[in-house]
Amino acid sequence: MKEESATFTLGELCALVELPRRTVRYYIQIGLVDRPEGAGRGARYNRRHLDQLLEIRKWQKAGLSLERIRELLSAGKTPLVPPSRPRNPGSVAVCSHVFVADGIELVIDPARAGMAPETLRAFTEEVMKLHERMQTTKEEAS
Repeated sequence: MKEESATFTLGELCALVELPRRTVRYYIQIGLVDRPEGAGRGARYNRRHLDQLLEIRKWQKAGLSLERIRELLSAGKTPLVPPSRPRNPGSVAVCSHVFVADGIELVIDPARAGMAPETLRAFTEEVMKLHERMQTTKEEAS
């Protein structure tokens, strides 16, 4: 049997994505996951269902609400980092504050900057190295 044409029972699908049956049924009910082929005990799920559930789980672990996940999934191809929503008065944004030196602090909104955690970490390390080189050059010039 080809992997693309593989089908799963609800129990098999739940075991693969490590989610309870009730949760998967709820995602189907609210339209986050496609309905299975067939009904009842004869219902079969395929690779698309598996991919949808893995995508939902990924975004939930990143802290996104089901409403925000729905927006991302309905937009088509989902990005590595969720695109930011337009900012409105009173909206809340989670930013990273990086202390570089006395009087120097970076404020980064990773979502708006399109930075994955690894990219943000690398960026911060490079800024720290640049500051250190600048301080060394300044001391050598004195």
